[in-house]
Amino acid sequence: MDGARGRVGRRAGAAAVVAALALVAADAPLARSGAPSRIVGVGALPADVGGESWAARPVESNGLRMVASSGPDGFSLHTASGPQRFLPGVNLGSTTPGTEPGQLAMTADDYRAWFDAMRRLGVRVVRVYTIHPPAFYTELAAHNDRRPHAPLYLAQGVYLPDEHGYVTTGNLFEPAHTTAFVNELRDASAAVSGALARAPTPGRASGRWTTDVSRWLALWIVGVEWDPVATAASDRRNARAAAHRGRYFVSGNGATPTERWLAARMDDLATAEVGRGRSAPMAFVNWPTTDPLRHPEEPNPREDVVGIDANRVLPTQAWPGGTFASYHAYPYYPDFQRHLPAASLLRYRGQLDPYVTYLAALRSHHGAIPVMITEFGVPSSVGSAHLGPLGRHQGGHAEDAAMAIDAELLHAIKDQGLAGGMVFAWADEWFKFTWNTINRQAPAHRRALWHDALTNEQHFGVIATDPLGPADVGWHTLWEGPAGQVARRVEATFDEAQVQLRITLDTPRPPTLTIGLDTLPTVSGPPPPGGASRGADIAVAVDLTGRDAQVWTRQELDPVQLDYRGDASGRLPAVGGWRPYELVLNRAVVVPTTGESLPAEYLNVGRLRHGSWGPGAGADSRALWRLDGGTLTMRLPWALAGFADPSSLQVLTPSWGVGATAPTEGIRFSVDSVGGGVADAGVLRWEPWQRVRHRERLKPSAGLLRDAMVAVAAD
Repeated sequence: MDGARGRVGRRAGAAAVVAALALVAADAPLARSGAPSRIVGVGALPADVGGESWAARPVESNGLRMVASSGPDGFSLHTASGPQRFLPGVNLGSTTPGTEPGQLAMTADDYRAWFDAMRRLGVRVVRVYTIHPPAFYTELAAHNDRRPHAPLYLAQGVYLPDEHGYVTTGNLFEPAHTTAFVNELRDASAAVSGALARAPTPGRASGRWTTDVSRWLALWIVGVEWDPVATAASDRRNARAAAHRGRYFVSGNGATPTERWLAARMDDLATAEVGRGRSAPMAFVNWPTTDPLRHPEEPNPREDVVGIDANRVLPTQAWPGGTFASYHAYPYYPDFQRHLPAASLLRYRGQLDPYVTYLAALRSHHGAIPVMITEFGVPSSVGSAHLGPLGRHQGGHAEDAAMAIDAELLHAIKDQGLAGGMVFAWADEWFKFTWNTINRQAPAHRRALWHDALTNEQHFGVIATDPLGPADVGWHTLWEGPAGQVARRVEATFDEAQVQLRITLDTPRPPTLTIGLDTLPTVSGPPPPGGASRGADIAVAVDLTGRDAQVWTRQELDPVQLDYRGDASGRLPAVGGWRPYELVLNRAVVVPTTGESLPAEYLNVGRLRHGSWGPGAGADSRALWRLDGGTLTMRLPWALAGFADPSSLQVLTPSWGVGATAPTEGIRFSVDSVGGGVADAGVLRWEPWQRVRHRERLKPSAGLLRDAMVAVAAD
């Protein structure tokens, strides 16, 4: 993918958000209610998942207390009912809508509601990527003390404080990077113990940690998704780095410099933990891009340039908690999963399954070392960023379908003999970006202030974070007129995700109409397909009879030029100077093992689904317009309306591949049809916003994921 990760936007380190903090930290998020029932739909779930007790019953070895351990006999969580061999869990991020990760704006009320909902969904372990604010640990202990037989166990992660520093220098061994990470590891050990105090620093949690949650500490997972080019450069630069022979972790025979560095860092964390009298299974983050397997079918050499192997980062007998291999593994990327020969594929539940084949390969490679998939899932977004085998794409799923796929993947992970599966993610995250929309969003520091339906990375949550819009915004009548004008009334409103239209049609109802959106008064030209407005910059051609609708953009404003300017053979044709609104899903590639040349892939994301978006039976979260008698209602995501940032009224004006923006005073609408129409249907205006309002909602069919969580825990 021309060096761009198929999942870019998954993580965000402190360095990436410090600049944003200076611009938005003054705008505090709105207060949220602390009642567990505030998450819409959660109250309908049973209060308890039942089954045998999962109360912690730690064991001791070498004088160290262990809630869990991992070794040649597999993974064991030590409970009152005996060893539990599989951990079903969820990944919890560090943002709420309107905030960046480094702001760590979550409150005790947030954690209290989330933990209650996780319990009802059958989640047994909550994984965090970094040190959370003290309230996280306090509320986790309070939650578990109230339910000792069904606690939430903790998988504590530790990020590199300057995640992108080694990428820039190509040197993981840079003393400043190493020192900062060692300090963060020690702080994490202290935070879990309730023995940490940190002064406010941009990009990291601060305060006083006074609650010891080590009674439920099941796993340590350290590091980040390693950049392959930087890792390879660091290995070359540090080829003579000494092997690590620590008291608790060592680098094995043939270990690469990166593996030696990781063994030393895990030894640092183990030393801190032993000082507190405990041990637990410990792993480093990995993903297919830097896994130790070879993928000859992978078209992008960047995705198979270097490997990092947990088999060469080993615990000593002095660390009885042991280790495991931790992978973020998704069913749609990298591309090698699409090009595996059929003869190599495993059959699972009646079909040849590339993802299951990959899981089995990981387990086979690591042998006696248990494997966990600590990130997996698919997003419920209108947009997508990549196609996956068996329809498990990187986006484009309805919410209920995404939950069903997540449940299916969790079963697959358990059935392949792995030791744990953790869904990504707990809640939709507005700050996220991805490779095929990032150039369309500007300014970047305001991305968290609006929710983009086209950016798949923002829609992985089990919990939807629905925008509510400013408190004083309702439907505004933009235009009313007599009969014979196609429309009798045009109304509009907006929220942080979309602009919405409600058009009362004239009778008899026209078979088609075209809605024009003019945001740039200086731009004009040929009218859009089916319309007459020469001032429109974006247009939606609606077939009311066939229940079809297409978003068009002026060719000079076509955003695809920002993302990919190569092979355009797969694109839909332009019509009269207008382009269908598309996303690029993959660049042109050549499959190494077959020599097959594959053209670039595109998604006509501007083809709007007709139907109800809920709630209720038959609803489709991807539906964007519906016809109820003589009323057309449409919700148009801000990106499809041409905006780079609606919160500051910035319109995208791509020019020669550069994603520039221009300010607008609002959207001027027109409604045209064959034989006449409303040339000017009024203007929707709004003030820039600095704060957001949202509600949390359990996605439809999350009960399927709950059933899977319960089933894999009970087997």
